[in-house]
Amino acid sequence: MRELSRAQSPTGESVSQQSHDLVFLKHFTQVMLFLVGLAVLLAVVAALLHANRTTNVDEAYLSAKVTSRIQSPAGVYAGETGAAAIAAAAEAAAKAAAGKVAYDGTLDGSVIYNALCGACHTTGAGGAPVMDRASWDGRIAQGVDTLIRHAIDGYQGSAGLMPARGGNPSLTDEQVEASVRWMLDNLN
Repeated sequence: MRELSRAQSPTGESVSQQSHDLVFLKHFTQVMLFLVGLAVLLAVVAALLHANRTTNVDEAYLSAKVTSRIQSPAGVYAGETGAAAIAAAAEAAAKAAAGKVAYDGTLDGSVIYNALCGACHTTGAGGAPVMDRASWDGRIAQGVDTLIRHAIDGYQGSAGLMPARGGNPSLTDEQVEASVRWMLDNLN
């Protein structure tokens, strides 16, 4: 009997090892077939549940949602149509800001500087002159009225860009003037 269990197959494995491998493959195949059957069953159940579900789709809502998703978040414009779109956006912003007054209409230049202007004029961001006299001497030579006009209308200089009204279209001309005069009075 011992000789039979030690018998070798043509591949060199023992007969008991081959029967163990066949049993393993049989069980492995059964488990795999069970899992495939379970996946198919779950797919059929999901399809049946979904088929019975009614949906009321508002096409206008979906269209608006898709349009908002595919629009460029940065508002990329090009050529003449881009310039027209930028002008229209600026006009719409000006109209929206027309009824509003920034910072409760205060004419305290320090309040406006701390809330808005200081973001660039403290750090020099975008080429803005910082609050020391050396940075402002060339600008002051142009005259205070010119500085106020540049702050109101915006200005593209060789050192950087001054956005119109500091980037806040709700500022009134008087508020811009008050903040410019405060800045000039408080240079280091």
